Formats: sequence, C-alpha cells, structure tokens
Amino acid sequence: MTDDDDFATEGLKSLRRAVAEALERKRLLGQYAVFWRDGRVVFEGPDAPVRAGSSEPRNEPDPEA
Repeated sequence: MTDDDDFATEGLKSLRRAVAEALERKRLLGQYAVFWRDGRVVFEGPDAPVRAGSSEPRNEPDPEA
C-alpha cells in the first residue's frame, strides 16, 4: 500500500466512526435520523415525522416523496 492508500483508508475509518457515534447519540437522545435508501429519503426513530393521513412513524420510504 502507498501512503495515499493508507491515508484514504484511515480517513474512511474516521468518517464511519463519526457517523456511527452521531447515530448512537441520536438514538440515546430519542431523536430520529434521516437516511437515503433505495432512492428515497427515509426517517427512522421514535419521533420520526409521520406520513400524511397516518399515525404510524415514517420508517419506510414515502412513495409520495
């Protein structure tokens, strides 16, 4: 491996760790998180916004989005 490869690998590890820590902090605080999944925005968590006309949390992609 070159120094550039090592640098990129360490950078990617740092970003993954930072995201994991941020998501864990949101989970502990009871906050929702926003993801991009299958070409759609997805809200996950206990206080996630609800879909129009539904009382269920919006934990799946919204087909209207």
